[in-house]
Amino acid sequence: MPSSVMPMPTPAPDGSGGRTAPAAITATGLRKAYGDKSVLDGVDLHIPAGTVFALLGPNGAGKTTAVKILSTLVTADAGQVTVAGHDLRRAPQKVRSAIGVTGQFSAVDGLITGEENMLLMADLHHLPKAEGRRVAADLLARFDLVDAAKKPASTYSGGMKRRLDIAMTLVGNPRIIFLDEPTTGLDPRSRHNMWQIIRALVADGVTVFLTTQYLEEADELADRIAVLNGGRIVAEGTADQLKRQIPGGHVRLRFTDPDAYQAAATALREVTRDDESLALQIASGSGQRELRAILDWLDSAGVEADELTVHTPDLDDVFFALTATTPETAAVSTQPKDAVR
Repeated sequence: MPSSVMPMPTPAPDGSGGRTAPAAITATGLRKAYGDKSVLDGVDLHIPAGTVFALLGPNGAGKTTAVKILSTLVTADAGQVTVAGHDLRRAPQKVRSAIGVTGQFSAVDGLITGEENMLLMADLHHLPKAEGRRVAADLLARFDLVDAAKKPASTYSGGMKRRLDIAMTLVGNPRIIFLDEPTTGLDPRSRHNMWQIIRALVADGVTVFLTTQYLEEADELADRIAVLNGGRIVAEGTADQLKRQIPGGHVRLRFTDPDAYQAAATALREVTRDDESLALQIASGSGQRELRAILDWLDSAGVEADELTVHTPDLDDVFFALTATTPETAAVSTQPKDAVR
């Protein structure tokens, strides 16, 4: 059974909406089961080169399994996959030569220095000694690790280890990088530093396949986002496209004058009252026309709110709406109107 929600068209460079951008990764009907448990159940992907693609989903949804399959670490039960122009089944070695993988757990060896970790990766990629030292030095400088290069990696902070981990991944000059929850456990500053690194990679033409538990991270970085639930892609699109599929926008009016609060609560229809805070919540979209109608009513009624805030659905709302139901229900309730069938 194929994915029940087909992805929205990937925007073409000319804005035509067609899929003219070259694909870094394509997958059709990807399936994987362990015993009687289906982990991936007909997953389709189309990831243009030079973009960030984020795969979201609850724990156990199959995100890491998808990464392992696409990076040749695990064999799929069914489906066709092309990575960097190479068929995954027929040319796995060519796929491996084009990709880099940074998993949930650091591959850094804490017993040796940062520089030695880099040189070890250069040896694994069979680089000549001189070239390996040059590549290692360049990457240590690029990731701001020169001062710590001679120190044991065990002394590095979490952010430094993550930077070293990605630097090691880049030794082979991959054009596609899989980052499986790369900022888990990092403090906010280190997370933002990692975001800058990812943006710089994409600016150089690298394709980034990102899995993350931080929805803000996907919102900040991803050109397209897919939500995986129950082994299926239940929605895919840009962050803004996904947010528009989820109801829940509202305007919140807060008052300090109890009389004004009561007058507004009596006159406005279908409001949610918070008598303790003297606040009203009005279901509304984020459009200018809807907001203007509320403001016009307040002016005409001579009622003045002390505070007005507009809430629009964010990726948290999208995530909860899509993963709190069965894949079948989510697919029906969030099917994009302009989805390709």
